[in-house]
Amino acid sequence: MQRNHGCHTIDHTLSRRGFLASSAVAGVASLSTPAISEELKGQQKRVLQVYLQGGVSQLESWDPKPGTRYGGPFRAIPTSVPGMHICELLPHTAQRMHLLSIVRGINLKTNSHHDGRLFMEMGRRSGKFPYVGSVAAKYLMPQDAPLPGYLHVTTRGLTDYTNAFLDARYGQLKLAGPQVPPNLIRPKSVSPEIADRGRSLLKQLNKRFSGRGGQKSFTDSYNASFEMAEKLMARRDLFEGEAAAKDLDRYGRHPFGRNCLLARKLLENGGTVVKVTHHGYDTHAENFNFHLEQLGEFDKTFCMLLDDLQTSGMLESTLVMIYSEFGRTPKINVRYGRDHWGTAWSIALGGQGIKPGAIIGATNKEGTEVSDREVDGGHLFHTYLQALGIDSTAYHALDGRTVPIGDPAKQPIEELLS
Repeated sequence: MQRNHGCHTIDHTLSRRGFLASSAVAGVASLSTPAISEELKGQQKRVLQVYLQGGVSQLESWDPKPGTRYGGPFRAIPTSVPGMHICELLPHTAQRMHLLSIVRGINLKTNSHHDGRLFMEMGRRSGKFPYVGSVAAKYLMPQDAPLPGYLHVTTRGLTDYTNAFLDARYGQLKLAGPQVPPNLIRPKSVSPEIADRGRSLLKQLNKRFSGRGGQKSFTDSYNASFEMAEKLMARRDLFEGEAAAKDLDRYGRHPFGRNCLLARKLLENGGTVVKVTHHGYDTHAENFNFHLEQLGEFDKTFCMLLDDLQTSGMLESTLVMIYSEFGRTPKINVRYGRDHWGTAWSIALGGQGIKPGAIIGATNKEGTEVSDREVDGGHLFHTYLQALGIDSTAYHALDGRTVPIGDPAKQPIEELLS
């Protein structure tokens, strides 16, 4: 049983612009040497986002309610943290919860895919603000970063302009997976000399255009995107060849396993923010069967990636986020499904700046409302950035104006920060 769809076709349409961006990204070369790996471990902070698209059920993951009216058929199992229980669909994750923490008191006050996704990414209910991944890329990406600041590995999805008013170099670039796009190589008819002359002409035109009509910011943004894509196109071998058999055996030979292997490689080779989307959690029908399948795929694969980050020493400097746009309704509908539910649900996170083994917030006995420490996307946004050492109460400095980085009306979840 393969679930790879959601509510609306538009949620899964990859635009031409998104495809071109993905193609540009897919040229990263491997820089994984011991010296570079050690330097990354010691200096660079990173973000790994694992996005469970469609809305994973908190009752089948982080906040099970077995034996209650809406609890469903699955048991709660103990974890490596005394007193902490999660759903039996996550047996591998359960043994690693001493590396992670759970936030169980999230209330977004929306059941919309669109609104929930934006709130969880921007930390604001409305407006055009940069995603947390773009903000992290802006403030964490080194000047000489070998890779773009925000890489998103996904088989499909919306075209998100994640950088908003920030420079284009901080916007996400999408990868369709570990394969090399066929149009990545410079055409044989274009010699290196002609390519160099073209780049030189582009720089001259950009310089001339940037001095007219106050358009410098536009020129800089588009030029930055071009230069980053050009660098990647010259270093395509990171995507060439099959992953090692032993890695595929550990991670899984399905697309999510291969995508997580790519995410590991990107983080090892200088990636600042890497996002991997696992699709198919919009379970309006057959919720239990689909969660059995989806979380069965997610559980071991994610844990292999987590193990590798820990073994390499990178976990302590990598913020790990496992999140969705909302959860699922406690009430089970007539199709044995759970519907959209932003009222009382959960996420997990760990790594850089996060106290491990904690449970923040709670829901009532049947999971129908938050009973303790209610938070929303604004609080989480502040928490992510503070964990990374970014002052979320500061301001983005733009051309002649400033914009608060985080929502000034919200605060971080202080008890979650290490």
